[in-house]
Amino acid sequence: MRMQGSVPFRGGGFAPRAVPAAGAATLIGLIAVWQLASWAGWLPTLFLPAPQAITIALYRLAVSGELWTHLSASLARLAIGWSLGTVAGLALGFAVGLFSVVRSPGMAVVSALFPVPKIALVPLFIIWFGIGEGSKIATLAFGVFFPTVINTAGAVDNVPRALIRMAQGFNLSRLSIIRKIILPGALPAILSGCRITTSVAIILLVAAEMIGAEHGIGAFVLAAGNLYDTDNLLAGIVVLSMLGLAVSWTIGRIERALLGWR
Repeated sequence: MRMQGSVPFRGGGFAPRAVPAAGAATLIGLIAVWQLASWAGWLPTLFLPAPQAITIALYRLAVSGELWTHLSASLARLAIGWSLGTVAGLALGFAVGLFSVVRSPGMAVVSALFPVPKIALVPLFIIWFGIGEGSKIATLAFGVFFPTVINTAGAVDNVPRALIRMAQGFNLSRLSIIRKIILPGALPAILSGCRITTSVAIILLVAAEMIGAEHGIGAFVLAAGNLYDTDNLLAGIVVLSMLGLAVSWTIGRIERALLGWR
């Protein structure tokens, strides 16, 4: 009697793994191609400086201290504006997801105001809060608030109702159900939404700083562009890109810390 071979396991499902080395290699490869194209003369340096020139510009900005002056101003605005918008958005999003009395009025207001381009409201915020920090922080908080509300309410709605009914069947209190079932079930989607809102906040930060700011990465990029100083302009854009990568890495670490139970 012939023995049959073992059947390969087919239940792994779709579980893509992150390979940081592959991502780093891709970025390094693109930069290398860019540098080689500049050396070969295929890219005019006036319009697109080589990575080497951008690196030199970043080094000079760092040594002079100008980079840290602009970066610290932008980081402070980003932290305050994003935190205010996120906290307020989480509060309303959970209220919309949990309470019928808030759901329809809250979503009506959010749906009416969310499509409004937040950049168009910057002049209005300047009238309300002045040309200083208030208008810039308000722009960031307003832009982060609405997607956070929508994402949080959707995350709460997607928590399996069978788990909630089971908890109610065991006579758990409403607070216990929220803390032990709804919050853990909604947390993955909420943290994924934070990745989006941080990107939105960085975009709005640059726009607000370009309109009226003495210090900040957005103001620096605008000044470099007005002078056709493409080396510093691209250096500022690289700083913004690195800022986005740093924020994304931080949120990823938070996800691994809070969602280890998955």
